[in-house]
Amino acid sequence: MPLPLAPIATVALRYGLRYGAVALAAYALSKSQNGLRRDQRHEDAMDELGEGLAFRRDQEQVSGGARMRRTFRLGDTGPGVEIDASALGRLRVRRV
Repeated sequence: MPLPLAPIATVALRYGLRYGAVALAAYALSKSQNGLRRDQRHEDAMDELGEGLAFRRDQEQVSGGARMRRTFRLGDTGPGVEIDASALGRLRVRRV
């Protein structure tokens, strides 16, 4: 008995258009001249962050940083991937 393609096609079309549009936008942004430029000073600041969560309070602001670095492997000696996520933030509140 043949499989009806209409229900499968509507689901595939709905998700295909959604994820295809996101992929196309990411590709266009990566190929543009002004998009996603990398500043080496920012990269160095992210590399110098210690692992974990840290906050610092000065007179006028609170600064914080977080870093998580993990390695995931498939099996004991299988291929792996390292994930290094870091974030810097600042909250400044002033009375005017």
